[in-house]
Amino acid sequence: MRVVTWNLWWRFGPWADRQKAILAVLRELRPDVVGLQEVWAVEGGENLAGWLAGELGLHCAWAPSPAPERWQRRIGDDTVGIGTAVLSRWPVVERAVLRLPVPGELDDGRLALHARLDAPGHQVPFFTVHLTSGAHAAAVRREQATALARFVAGHRHGTGHPPVVTGDLNARPESPEVRLLRVAARLHDAWEHAEPGAPSGTWDTANPYVAHADGEPSTRIDYVHVGPPGPGGLGRVRAVRRAGDGPVDGVWPSDHAAVVADLEDGGATTSSASDTASDSGSDSATGPGRPGW
Repeated sequence: MRVVTWNLWWRFGPWADRQKAILAVLRELRPDVVGLQEVWAVEGGENLAGWLAGELGLHCAWAPSPAPERWQRRIGDDTVGIGTAVLSRWPVVERAVLRLPVPGELDDGRLALHARLDAPGHQVPFFTVHLTSGAHAAAVRREQATALARFVAGHRHGTGHPPVVTGDLNARPESPEVRLLRVAARLHDAWEHAEPGAPSGTWDTANPYVAHADGEPSTRIDYVHVGPPGPGGLGRVRAVRRAGDGPVDGVWPSDHAAVVADLEDGGATTSSASDTASDSGSDSATGPGRPGW
């Protein structure tokens, strides 16, 4: 099972060109499930996650931010929403949303989204999250990590597959908030299976959108975490790497690189996206259009 997590940098920069570059990267990766943060949606119009799902032949679960105003002021457009999404090769049979705790002065509506995926032979408890940013917000992120751990615990059971928790944690691997999440939710950092010496920075100063951001060095702030493997090694991490970490036709897709993790499927036979595309039909999973592969 190929898992991708990616912060799409909302509607910033050359977003229309970036939209095409994002699609090109995902099309090449051929993911089974994708956790997306900073996804834009136009009031009464296009939703980036829904558009990607349609182009790739995937199902989509979408959770809009309940407080987008701080984001909207940054681009001067109150018609564009922001949210978190999951794209999946398999139908989403259950979903839940957690609004992360945050002081009022920092509240920009960040969420954790759970989607239970009906994969062949086992359901997958999948999560994606976007924690509050800023070096000054470490205590807030610790509180959010604690809430996220409880959220994962409440939805991880009833399937042999371990929970898969993805997202932009806005914190380095050694930070207390990331360690807290691993311990409290009993999760394993997939990056430990990366090739030694592989570039790890998902917030990378080689990216022109990042190069002058606060003078911070490159670092990894985007993660795939997985619980203890299930029967037959189900969910065990086989490999992990970055993607979307360079320009596509001259355009960098996002200010973040994606993280790609390949997990053991326990011998289950997977279906193609086009086989499952017509199975979705609830408000928690928007059926895609034509398959992209």
